[in-house]
Amino acid sequence: MISTSEFKPGIAVVLEGELWKIIEFQHVKPGKGGAFVRTKLRNMKTDRVLERTFKAGDKVQEAFIEMKNLQYLYRAGELFHFMDTQTYEETVIEEAAMGDAPHFIVENMEINVSLHNGQIIGVEPPTFVELNVKDTDPGLKGDTAKSGTKPATMETGYIIQVPLFINSGDLIKVDTRNGVYVERMRAAQ
Repeated sequence: MISTSEFKPGIAVVLEGELWKIIEFQHVKPGKGGAFVRTKLRNMKTDRVLERTFKAGDKVQEAFIEMKNLQYLYRAGELFHFMDTQTYEETVIEEAAMGDAPHFIVENMEINVSLHNGQIIGVEPPTFVELNVKDTDPGLKGDTAKSGTKPATMETGYIIQVPLFINSGDLIKVDTRNGVYVERMRAAQ
């Protein structure tokens, strides 16, 4: 159990049998009445956001979240196969539990997995990934990053908007938090 005075963004708590992560909080001490803590919580399974107020000193059950580093091996239908890099144990995760991660992961990439009581509650690819452009309209010489965008299909099948100078086969950096093009990478020599 943790007290409201120990709240910090990122702490996971259990409320009414569900797992929530504290996004933000504010200690409020009004002129009249007792102090309280106003919080914004995100449900770790449904991503629903909840605003909740606690009296100062209230205690809430803290949830222990284990983080594991897994290496992505391959996909078989709706199942994604990973290997624990420490124990070489294989873990299979259903697509439904993956969130947006399948858009950004390629074989041999390492990702972080969050577990609560042995169950996977979140899959987090690296913040930035390098992906090959599988298909896009041909680029035009002289176009700059400011002149517009076009759709491009990544090697994972995900479609993002890229600058007009990007060609099929280019290696680009993508921000996995919002699925946005960051920059074109230099090809390995």
